[in-house]
Amino acid sequence: MRRLTLPGAALAGALALAGCGGSDASKPDLSASSVYMPQPVSADMAAGFLTIVNKGGTKDELTSVTSDQAGRITLHSTSGGAMQEVTSFAVPAHGRLVFESGGNHLMFENLKHKPKQGDTLTLRLKFAGSGPLTVEMPVKPATYNPSTDH
Repeated sequence: MRRLTLPGAALAGALALAGCGGSDASKPDLSASSVYMPQPVSADMAAGFLTIVNKGGTKDELTSVTSDQAGRITLHSTSGGAMQEVTSFAVPAHGRLVFESGGNHLMFENLKHKPKQGDTLTLRLKFAGSGPLTVEMPVKPATYNPSTDH
């Protein structure tokens, strides 16, 4: 009888530990990739692009972006060729939020200095549910296209 009790206890302990690990998978798990800013033409305004990946099982929401190098960064959606400022973007569970040329993008306003190719800006992405995410945004050539340049 004792032999049956020990394996049963071990199984119960293993299941309890697995349950603890599973709860983390239900939280947002955010990271950023494909981060870049084309070298801007304007001295005080620029666009920025990136992809926010959520490997977690819960959605989140990007609510703001800040940088010491810009007075203000706004979130913009583009639909049917029309650009519109928005207050937030959803980051779906097990999904991604894509900012790309011709689509959703970040607008950098009141830049402290005109970014040049080779510079890097530090961004702080803020979310409704998760802690902030710090991202380095390299400045690429004005004609940079991530689908053809790697």
